Amino acid sequence: MDEMKRKLLLEAGIDVDEALGRFLGNEALMMKFLLRFPEDQNFSRLRQSVAQGDAAGAFEAAHTLKGVAGNLSMGTLFRQISAQVEDLRAGNVAAAADKMPALEETYSRTLAALQQLV
Repeated sequence: MDEMKRKLLLEAGIDVDEALGRFLGNEALMMKFLLRFPEDQNFSRLRQSVAQGDAAGAFEAAHTLKGVAGNLSMGTLFRQISAQVEDLRAGNVAAAADKMPALEETYSRTLAALQQLV
């Protein structure tokens, strides 16, 4: 992997070495899945469900997003969404809503880095 790509991914909170390990060293496969991440609709579903006060819908979207972020070694996003999942598991939509601005920022930064790789 060239240094520019590695740097972009690391700055976006993606553990490149861990991700490569998950993909058994296959950089092309890893990049294929990373570049498909923006197509995932769970962040939009989470945002909408939190805005509507739908704890069950928000939990489902957050939990799924947590799994995707974890599998792609998106450490920063994973840690933030994990905290939100716990709030939603407890039915605390207000606490989850309070975490949305920071999550939005991290999510946007991740998408911006991935879009630079296209």
